[in-house]
Amino acid sequence: MEQNFTIKNITKNSTNLEVDWSDGKKSKFNYLWLRDNCPTAHDKDSRHRMFNILKVSNNINPKKFAVNNEGKLEIEWSEGDHISYYDQNWLRENCYTIKNNLKYKSPYQLWDNSLQNDLKSIEIEHDEIMSSDEGLIRWLELLHHTGIAIVKNAPTENNSGFKILNRISHTRETFFKTPFEVINIPKPNNSAYTAHALRNHMDLPWFETPPGYQFLHCLVNSATGGDSSAVDGFAVADYLRKNEKEIFDTLVNVHLKFRDMDYTQESVRSYYAPAISLTKDNDYHDIRFSVATMDALDCHPDLMDKVYKAHHRFGNLLHDDQFQIKFRLGPGDIFSFNNRRLLHGRTEYDPNSGHRHLQGYYMDRDEIIGRLRYLKNSVNSNQ
Repeated sequence: MEQNFTIKNITKNSTNLEVDWSDGKKSKFNYLWLRDNCPTAHDKDSRHRMFNILKVSNNINPKKFAVNNEGKLEIEWSEGDHISYYDQNWLRENCYTIKNNLKYKSPYQLWDNSLQNDLKSIEIEHDEIMSSDEGLIRWLELLHHTGIAIVKNAPTENNSGFKILNRISHTRETFFKTPFEVINIPKPNNSAYTAHALRNHMDLPWFETPPGYQFLHCLVNSATGGDSSAVDGFAVADYLRKNEKEIFDTLVNVHLKFRDMDYTQESVRSYYAPAISLTKDNDYHDIRFSVATMDALDCHPDLMDKVYKAHHRFGNLLHDDQFQIKFRLGPGDIFSFNNRRLLHGRTEYDPNSGHRHLQGYYMDRDEIIGRLRYLKNSVNSNQ
C-alpha cells in the first residue's frame, strides 16, 4: 500500500533543498538532481529522458519554491524560464539521502551442504510454472535469492525447454548454439562433451560477461555415474571474508586470466577478472572459477605465490563437502542456477552402461531479475 508522506518544512542552501518530513525523516535534494528529474524531462511514450542537463549551468537553483495547493513541490528555476512540479510520494520514494542511510540488505540466501537434507525446498513442478504467474514467481525467487532450483517433471522431448524458458524471457545465444547438447561425442571441443568428471566450475569465464543463468534439461540419464554437484560460491567467499581475510582480499583484488581453449573457434577469447567480484554495496557479484579454462597467469612475480595459494585454498573449499551438495538428475529435471554464483560439476560416467543426454540453455541475469520485478509489481498493483 502506498504511503503518503507530507513535507513539513523546506530550507534552501547553496546546493540543496533540505526537506523535513512529517515522520521526522530528513532529505537533501541537489538542485541539478531536481532539475534533471523534473516530470517533464521524460517523453510520455518512450519514458526516456529528453531533457539535457548539460544545457543548464552548474549554478542553477530554485528562484521560488513551495508546496502548492495540489500538494506538489513547485519550483521556479533561476534559468530556462521553467517551473517543475514534484509529487511528494515520488520524492520520498526516490530520496537518495534516506536510501543511503539505510543498512544494505543482501537479496541472497547463502547455503552450505545442509541444503542436502532439504532438496525438496529448491524443487518446483513444471506445471506449476507453466500454469500460473505465482508458480513462475516462485521459480524466479529461488533462482534470484537461493541461486538454484530444480524443475521437476518437465517434458523430455528435444528442445522442449524453450517453452518454459520463454515464460521468463529470451535465451542467450552462444557459439555452442541453443540448446547445446551435453553428450559424450568423439573429438570433443569442450570437456562437458565427454564422459569425464567435471570439477565445480563456472561456464564461459573467459567472456567479459558470462551468462547469468544456466538451465540443464535432463532428457535421459541411464548411464552409471554422472551425478551432479553444486556449491554456493557466495557462501564460500563469505566464509573466507569472515575467517581468512588475506586470502579473500587476494581473490578480490588480483585479476586471473581465463581463455577459451576451443579448437573449433576462429576467435581467441581471453579475459582478466578476479575470482571474487563485489557490487557497489560490497555484496557478492560474481564468482569466476574454472580450473579447466584458467590460462597461464601473468600477474606480478611478487604476487604469484600468494595468488596461487589463495586460488588453491578457494578451489579446495569449493569442492569441500561442508559446502557442496550432490544429486542425480532424472529425465524431466531442469537444473537451473545462477552461473555467476553457483559452481556446478559432475562425476565421471560410463558411456557404455547407458545414455546420458542433457540440453543446455543460457539466459542473462538481467532477464531473471527484470521479469521477477515486473511480476511482483503487477501482483502488488492488483492488491
